[in-house]
Amino acid sequence: MVLVVFLLAYLTRRKLDAANAWSGDSLWRAAFRANSKVPAGKESVKWKGLVMVAVPAALLAAGEWYLGEVGWRMAAYPLEFVLLVMLMGAPGWRSPLEAYSASWARGDMQAAWHHIKDFLPARERGSAVSPDEMHLILSRTLMVNIFERFFLVAFWYVVGGPAAAFLVRGVIALRDHWPQAAARPGFAMLAEVLNWLPSRILSFTFGLAGDLAGWMSEGKRVLAGLSLKTDQVLMAAANGALTGYALDPGRFSQIHPDEWANYGRRSLEATRDLLNRSMLVWICVLALLVIAGVL
Repeated sequence: MVLVVFLLAYLTRRKLDAANAWSGDSLWRAAFRANSKVPAGKESVKWKGLVMVAVPAALLAAGEWYLGEVGWRMAAYPLEFVLLVMLMGAPGWRSPLEAYSASWARGDMQAAWHHIKDFLPARERGSAVSPDEMHLILSRTLMVNIFERFFLVAFWYVVGGPAAAFLVRGVIALRDHWPQAAARPGFAMLAEVLNWLPSRILSFTFGLAGDLAGWMSEGKRVLAGLSLKTDQVLMAAANGALTGYALDPGRFSQIHPDEWANYGRRSLEATRDLLNRSMLVWICVLALLVIAGVL
């Protein structure tokens, strides 16, 4: 049933994302709003945020255990489906990316920047001083966003059940939406710990879902980089697994100058296709684990 629940939730979430509906981030922000005011000098306190996600996670774990003990485990699956639909999802990307690609094709890089600037991390917006840098920052942001809102949730749901999936997604939400900015770096460090193993599994999956030869020559190096952050791991692995310099705009412009106008669209499509194929690989592996009786 783990496979069935996840597959149904994933397909439902993809439909909702296509319709730009039901964003989980707004729910997290609303839940954290009660902590918008704290005494002076306590802005970096993190325990309140951790309690807000740890307590519901513990209740989920206890409820799952109790239903298993009384023989009602099946009753939890509809709730897990709803929970996964709420935890996963990255709505709001489709229209800005389409407008960005159209602006890139016209050569209007300023318009392209305005379409996607709100999606970029605030600390990196000033780095996008050239079309190459802007596109790489956008690609990295998109890839990490999809990873944390689909692959990360899927990994911890399979490994630790709905409680683990909720806890991990809650830590990501604390990093992004906790009202006190001074506490966010601490949440970011915890998020990197939780991202470490699944990000490297996904980087390996890129090799299977993309150009294995290219990944073997370049992308596999990230597996040995124990201190690399999530975005560095995913970008390096994807760059090796993608053909046609999809994540190397400088090299692409040198080799294919006549096709530069289509680079933005082609690069984003290649990145999305790689992520979609990688999720298909994960689903196939999950199915094999179910057939083997592991899950």
